[in-house]
Amino acid sequence: MSRAPITKIGADRLRAELERLKSVDRPRIIAAIAEARAHGDLKENAEYHAARELQSFTEGRIGQLEALLSTAEVIDVSRLNPGNRVVFGATVDIEDEDSGVAVTYQIVGDLEADIKQRLIAVSSPIARALIGKTLGDSVEFTAPNGVKHYEITGVRYD
Repeated sequence: MSRAPITKIGADRLRAELERLKSVDRPRIIAAIAEARAHGDLKENAEYHAARELQSFTEGRIGQLEALLSTAEVIDVSRLNPGNRVVFGATVDIEDEDSGVAVTYQIVGDLEADIKQRLIAVSSPIARALIGKTLGDSVEFTAPNGVKHYEITGVRYD
C-alpha cells in the first residue's frame, strides 16, 4: 500500500477533527441514545433512530480518519526548499495567459484538497501540469471547459 502525502497542516486539521469526534461528539451521541431509550418503545422512537444513525456516521468517520492518518506520509512544507521549482506543498501563483486573471493555489494531498480554500490535490490535472515546472514557465492542461494556459508568476513554501 502506498502512503498518501499530506501536509503537516492538513494532518493537524484531520487529527483535530478526529479528537473532536472522539471526545465531544461521541459522548454527546451516547447520551442522546440513552435519553431516547428512556422514552420507551424503540420501534416508533424517531429520536432513538436519528441518534443511532448519527452514531453510525460518526463511528464511520472516526474509522476513516484513523485509517487515513495511519497510512499518510506527513510532509512539513516549511522544511522544503527546492528553489523556484514546483513540488508537493508549493504555493503557486499563476496567471491565465488568455484572460490575465491571477490565482494562487497550494498543492496538497488528496486527503486535504479543498478548492474553496485554494488547496488543490496533487493528483488534479492542474497540479500535475505544475509539478516540476519553475518560476516563469508556461503550463497547459485540459480543464472541464477546455485547454487552459497559465504562466507561473510565483512559487513559495510557507
